Formats: sequence, C-alpha cells, structure tokens
Amino acid sequence: MGATRRPSHSLGDKSPDQEFDRLQLERTLPKDDWIKAIVSGADEHSPRWRHLLVLGGLLLGFGPAEEENLSRSMRSTLESGLVAAANASLEEMSEGDELGEQTVTLVLNHCFPAMSDHERARLDYDRMLPVLMRTMLHSSEGLRSAYFLGTIDPDVRPVSKSHFQWSERSTSHMHVQDMLSSPLLSSLGPLARLVGHAVEQVNEAWLVVAVLDDVEGFARTLYLQWRQTKLSEIDASEENVYLDAESLNKTIPALWKLLRLTLFAVVIILRSALGRMLGDGALAGDEVAPKLVTQALHTLRYLFFISTRLGSATFSQYTFVYLTSMDVLTAWPPHAEAFLRAIKPAELGLVPQHPLDRCLDLFFLNTAEHFTLILPSQTSEEVLVAAATPYLAAGGNNNLLPIFEAAHSVMLAVISVPHNADLTARHLPVYVDALFKVFPSNLSARQFRLAFKTLLRLTTPPSILSTRQPMLPATLLELLHDRARAASTVPLFPQPTSQDPDSAPEAVIELSEQAVLTLTILDTLAQLSLELLDEWLPLTAEMINDVEDGVMREHCKEHFWHMLVGGEMDPDRSQLCAAWWSTRGGREMVLFGREDLEEEKFEMSGALPGGSESKL
Repeated sequence: MGATRRPSHSLGDKSPDQEFDRLQLERTLPKDDWIKAIVSGADEHSPRWRHLLVLGGLLLGFGPAEEENLSRSMRSTLESGLVAAANASLEEMSEGDELGEQTVTLVLNHCFPAMSDHERARLDYDRMLPVLMRTMLHSSEGLRSAYFLGTIDPDVRPVSKSHFQWSERSTSHMHVQDMLSSPLLSSLGPLARLVGHAVEQVNEAWLVVAVLDDVEGFARTLYLQWRQTKLSEIDASEENVYLDAESLNKTIPALWKLLRLTLFAVVIILRSALGRMLGDGALAGDEVAPKLVTQALHTLRYLFFISTRLGSATFSQYTFVYLTSMDVLTAWPPHAEAFLRAIKPAELGLVPQHPLDRCLDLFFLNTAEHFTLILPSQTSEEVLVAAATPYLAAGGNNNLLPIFEAAHSVMLAVISVPHNADLTARHLPVYVDALFKVFPSNLSARQFRLAFKTLLRLTTPPSILSTRQPMLPATLLELLHDRARAASTVPLFPQPTSQDPDSAPEAVIELSEQAVLTLTILDTLAQLSLELLDEWLPLTAEMINDVEDGVMREHCKEHFWHMLVGGEMDPDRSQLCAAWWSTRGGREMVLFGREDLEEEKFEMSGALPGGSESKL
C-alpha cells in the first residue's frame, strides 16, 4: 500500500506548532508599532471623518492619560492626528453630509475631555461650531428641530369621559425613547458644554449671533409644537385628574426627561454666548448687545413651560442667563420697553384659560418687575399695571398662587418707583382693597406682610407721596387693626419663624390670620413717624395679647422684641421705644398683659370691689 496521505490544512504546509509560533510573534508586536499600523490604514481612500473613528477609538480605548497605558509621545501623536483629521473633515465636508457631521460631533464630544489644552486650541472652531449646532438641534440623531413633539398629539387619545392616555406602545413614545438612547442625546450635557466652549473660542463674532438666532428659532418651534398638543391644555396640578396611570408613570416622565435635557443644553449655550458678549467689544456694542440679550430672554420665555415645572431657582446657569440678560437690557430703556410690549399678555385685563398662556403671563410679570425703574409711568400703567390687575383680586385656584404673588410683586415694584407718584396715588386704594380681598385665601402671609411693609415705606417720609397724602400711614394701620379684631384664629398654613419675612424658612410655625395681621403691623414699626410710633406701641401690645393661641402669641412677642432691639430702629425711634418699655408700662403690657386680660375675663359680673365693707 502507498503511504498514508495526511489531510491538507488551510494554514498551508506549516505544521500547527509552526503556525502557533508565528501567532505568538504577532501577539508580542510592540504596542506603538501596532498603533502605527492601524493609523497607517487611514489613507486617502476613505473620507477623513472615518479616520476620526479610528483615531478616536484608539485614544479612548487606551484610557485617560493618568493611567499611562500609552507613552507620552504616542498619546501626543494620536491627539495631534485626531485634531488634524477633525480639521480636515470640517474643511472638506460637503454641505448636507449629515452622517459625516454626526460622526465628527460624536467623536469630538467623547474625545474632547481626553485632549490636552494645546491640542484643543488647534481645533478649527469657526468651522466646528455650525456643525455642532446643526447636529445637536436639527439632525435625525439630535433634537430634530423640535418637531418630535408634533408626533405626540395623535397618540394622546381619550379612554373615558375624563381621562386621556398616551400609550407607551405608541409610535411617538417609541420615538422619544429612541431619542433618549441615541449616542448624541444620551450625552447631551457634555455636547452642550462642547458647543459652549466653541462659542467662547470662535474668531468670528458673527457666529455667536448666528448661534443665538438658531437657538431662539429652535425654542420658538419647540413652544409652538408643544402648544399644539393636548398635553399643553392640562395644568401640571391637574394631570392626576385627566391622565391615566400609564401616562403618568411611563410616557409623561420620559417626555419631560427629554425636555429637561433640552432646557439644560440650551441654557448652557446661552450662558457661553452671554459670557462671550460681555468680554467681546464687537458684541457688546449698542447695535448688537440689546439684540442678543433680547433673543436670550425670548428663548427663556419659549422654554418657560419647562423651567416652571423644574423650579429654575435651583439651576444656577439659568439664573445667570436670566439676570444677566435683564441687567444688560436695562442699559437700553427703549429696547427694554419694546421687549416688554412684545411679550405682554395678548388680552390685557383677563385671566387666560389656557395653562400655557398663564405660564407666559407669569414669565412676563416676573420679568417686568425688574424694569420698573427705567420705564416711563405711562408704559408702567398701560402695560404692567394692566397685566397685573386681573390677578390681584383673582381667586378660586390655590395652584395659581405663584402668578398671584408675581402680580402683587409687580404692583409693589411699580408704585415703589419715585417718578410713579401720581400713578401710585391713583391705584393705591384699589390695590389695598385687593390685598384684603385675596388674603389669606389666595395670597401667602409672606407676600401680604411684604406688601404692607412696602406700602408703609412708600407713604412715610421722605417719600413724595407722604407729602401729598400725610394721613395714609395712619389709615393703613387702622385698616389692619380693624381687620385683626374680626380675624380668624384658625391656623392658615406653615410660615417661616425667621424674623425677616423674606428670609428662607429655618423652622415652621402655623399662624392664624389674626397673628399674621399682628405681625404685619409689627413689621412697620421701624418706618413710622415718632408720633405714630408713640401712638401704636401700646396698641400693638394689646394686639399681641389678643392673639388666642399661646404659641402664636409668643412668636409675636419675640418678633416685637426683635423690632425693638434688632437694629432696624434709628436712634430717635429706639430712644422712644426704650422709654415706653422701661418707664411707661410697655414691658408689663407685652409680658403680662394677657394675665390681666384673663383675670378680667373671669371676674364675676356685679361682684363687690375688693376692700369694700359688707352690708350683711
């Protein structure tokens, strides 16, 4: 027989041992040589944006520089190659190449934190910024120009006479879930910070103007798309009434998570744009700066339906953008007036039915309050007072307390302006009447006390109004005193125990309407004239003793003592208070007046006076 033939192998004539030895040699290829071999494969036969995927994958795959998985020279080579590939990609990329733009954005977003400052400075930010903006706001992997909201309304369907459902199996909800899990939007925060950095680094100032134009247009579309949905007709406080459990627990939270991310991203970009404006002479001029800050405020207004739901006070960058924009705009009063007239309520004098319209009214009132010092009296009366008036005496919905309080704040701001003295004289009686009508049902005790403290300051010297209406302070005090006599002694709602009604609550105490009115008069003592102060010190002591609840009464005593010795009185008032307290029976009236009242309260009618002789 012939020799047995060995089966052929796909590896050729080499034995398995020889092949294994060859593989071992390949495994021990030096790391730097392996990286160079991979990079050398990124040649002119493929678009430059594909090179970014290779370079970015290598840079990220070997971890941060602190782990020292790469030599310093090799890391520098990779970073330099990444920047060169990014700049080349941006330069040669054709308009409308969405996949290329998305790839460049994705790679730079993930690799930017791993790059050194030297290499970051070499990026072509002028070309990069428009690409980042288009990808984030308008691409199919980004926020889709906010039109994703338009697909929701057909899927919100009635399931009963009073309930609507947005099913988690609906196409629109699946789109929202896809957006939340997309590579770009799942890292929207870092991407927004990269866009903000690019805004700060661009050489051409007009690119910053273009960014604000783009952001404002996006925010306006988002607002209009939201308004066209049934969900915008449901107030946040009424969702439990009109939405089913699946919507409340599944679909609505996912939507608001996406809207939250959108708000944060837009605000980060606005913050960078305003920071660039403040330090750039080309943007801080009279022709550009008012337009930029007006656009920023319009953008915040369009997104206010999101920020009110989140509580923007805890978002420091939002606060910076909001306050900075208003502060800059006050330098140009005509532009500020034009802005307020542009965003005023559509129908002055009415409380709108649509929750979104009330939301915009709240933004207007909160914003207008900051411009009262630079507005003419006529504008303040025609726009601000007219917008606030329907909310001053409105009631019936405790969920609208923020907008009621905003309206009162606007009125106080308007009548506090010195050049509005005539306006104040016309509207003060109506406003005082409105205060008593809405408290305590539709106005918090804090706002009520603040309002009367402000009114007393406006009607006492050296204000202009005090010379025209010298009896106003005494009239206001008498109104409070008469109201306190018939006030309810039932606790209203938790109140801060801090002596300053504007301060943050440190502890909580329940106060009745009677106690709040007493505290309101105590708040004004430091502003009264000496004659009025001398008259009202014993009256306030009696009011304190009339407070029924012991805990509330002690709180009023502590506040009275704080007003006397807390440093708010000037020397003349302090001297008068000290004399009343020590030599005119003030101490006994405040500390022991309640005991005297209780003794008189339980004395038998017709009893013989003490020490009289019996006739028996």
